[in-house]
Amino acid sequence: MKGLIRGIEGIRDAHCGAVVTVGNFDGVHYGHQRIIETVKKLATEKGVKSMAVTFDPHPIKVIAPDRAPKLLTDTEEKARLLMRYGIDHVLVIDFTREFAGMPPEGFVHDILVNRLCTKAVVVGSGYSFGKARRGTTDFLRRQGRKYGFGVQVIRNAMLLKKVVSSTRIRVVLANGNVSKAAVLLERPYMIRGTVVTGAGRGARILKTPTANFLTKAEVIPKDGVYAVRVNLGSKLFDGVANLGDNPTFRGADRSYEVHLLDFSENLVGDEIEVRFIERLRGEVKFPSPEALMDQISIDIADAREALAKTPAWK
Repeated sequence: MKGLIRGIEGIRDAHCGAVVTVGNFDGVHYGHQRIIETVKKLATEKGVKSMAVTFDPHPIKVIAPDRAPKLLTDTEEKARLLMRYGIDHVLVIDFTREFAGMPPEGFVHDILVNRLCTKAVVVGSGYSFGKARRGTTDFLRRQGRKYGFGVQVIRNAMLLKKVVSSTRIRVVLANGNVSKAAVLLERPYMIRGTVVTGAGRGARILKTPTANFLTKAEVIPKDGVYAVRVNLGSKLFDGVANLGDNPTFRGADRSYEVHLLDFSENLVGDEIEVRFIERLRGEVKFPSPEALMDQISIDIADAREALAKTPAWK
């Protein structure tokens, strides 16, 4: 991926002298985007590139794996989004136990100063780094004065009267409130997957063909039925997604499936991106396949209505 730098050893002279932001950026949500805006503005003013420094795996997965959160975005998706929002380069540092033991002075001197020749650093107000998280924002300001780079600390972003955070978004998605998640993310929550051969109930029994897909996403919205948009290649299609255990068909395996509206091609083997627009209903056990078929017709109509009033995120 152009613009992605894997590991400290991947840093080149061309990456030197940027305005830098450092963080985990899980979800690249509304708050992160406010930081990115400041980074871009400073970089433009100084006539230099912008860079985001992040870590893989998430530091908590190394320091306290039993407390590690499920991630909204994997490293590739996070880098893709950071650059989509205007960051020129994304440096992904391998987070190991050895790296976790680096004192904050070492991170500033060895990486920000010696390797990256940083012109300015922008971080969120709660950011801390280095061994025992001793690298506070006040510490960073002192280091900036020592080495000659500027430091800007961005206040926590508020939406709907609360601080926007990755944790808050995880809770919202666990409750199935994908429309609220879209507000906090400033885009629909999305997961990627590969279409596989399913049980065939959609077309054979329910007369509504669906694409079953497997995903490595760690955060899946609450089981239920959703109005979605599906990115297939470079095209967007409206659809209805069902997440859950298919209780109408006793003994059925857990599945993720999506019906694309006005679409009939075989997608097995294709990569898709499912964007969640609105929750339509919870998962229900119907008395018969026929009753489920009737409900599917209602779901499709409801999805069309929800999607018609929601602009597509490009």
